Amino acid sequence: MAAGEGSVQDILDRRYMAAALRLSRRNLGRTGTNPSVGTLIVRDDGDGPMIVGRGVTAIGGRPHAETEALAEAGALARAATAYVTLEPCAHHGRTPPCANALVAAGVSRVVGAASDPDPRVSGKGYAILRAAGVEVVEGVLAAETADQMAGYMSRSLRKRPEIVLKLALSCDGMIGRRGAGQVSITGEIARREVQLMRVEADAILVGIGTVLEDDPALTVRSPGLESRSPARIVLDRQIRLPETSKLVAGADRVPLYVAACAEADTARRAALERYGVRFIGTETVDGHIALPELMEDLGAIGMASVLVEGGADVARAFLEDGLVDRIVLFRGTVEIGEGGVASPIDERSIPDGFRHVRTMQFADDVCNEWTREA
Repeated sequence: MAAGEGSVQDILDRRYMAAALRLSRRNLGRTGTNPSVGTLIVRDDGDGPMIVGRGVTAIGGRPHAETEALAEAGALARAATAYVTLEPCAHHGRTPPCANALVAAGVSRVVGAASDPDPRVSGKGYAILRAAGVEVVEGVLAAETADQMAGYMSRSLRKRPEIVLKLALSCDGMIGRRGAGQVSITGEIARREVQLMRVEADAILVGIGTVLEDDPALTVRSPGLESRSPARIVLDRQIRLPETSKLVAGADRVPLYVAACAEADTARRAALERYGVRFIGTETVDGHIALPELMEDLGAIGMASVLVEGGADVARAFLEDGLVDRIVLFRGTVEIGEGGVASPIDERSIPDGFRHVRTMQFADDVCNEWTREA
């Protein structure tokens, strides 16, 4: 059965699915190779619908959201409706499939959002439910869910992470000033939003030029969210990363990966490894790191979303290789002027094949976002 619109039940389905989708954001970037899924168990005994169970994929990827929600609901799950942001799994691992768990709990109706592209699951989870007589409604808020799960979808279908290019542009189109280190282009509220973007990513990626110029830590600085810092990746073909950098200083607390070529100085590599720095071997094409192959390697180690933060040459390289899936441009009111580093892209030069999805205002700063069309 496909999702409809307009009836009281359709409105309720969208309302509870939106709540499940909000719940699923809680563990974005923390569920390993599994997606962060939200599940609500809702029953109506005549006095109106009531949530009796909530679940989100646990940190590390297990238990799944359905298992958590059913455990909270207990016997109240029988004859209830389950709202699940991703098709319940159908394959046996160390635990039974979530589709079977929903059947065993006596759930009478399952409302799903996105279908799972994993061939072990795709269509099979819903088939298990229907074969057991459970009513299934598919595709409720499917587009919104697919957008939030874009990293998992990309890793499943394209075997690489979703690449999010984030840039802050001054009013005159610059992303920094040569020789000036880090330059504040946007205000405090916009910078807080960037911290939340980091929280939900698996990794932040920059080039060695940005590291040598700015000496960034690339961690989450928002109070209470410091432990949510994602892995840091530096494109550093010849291993020029200083042992005294902030990145290396924090390598024992937040994973730090350096993408370097095989010909790089082995002594430099050994010195950084003693600090806990991890290395990813890369191929080189025309003196530059082969980004498509590197992205496949990141997907292979479980990364589903990579936030590309700098600098201009790195951003340009990802754009030229057609690897960018989402573009987020913050436009500040600061003017950089002479000595500025021009942005490789602005609101008027978005590549073909991208769709504008939202505009947000953060005090005086404006943020626009585009996603690659499927």
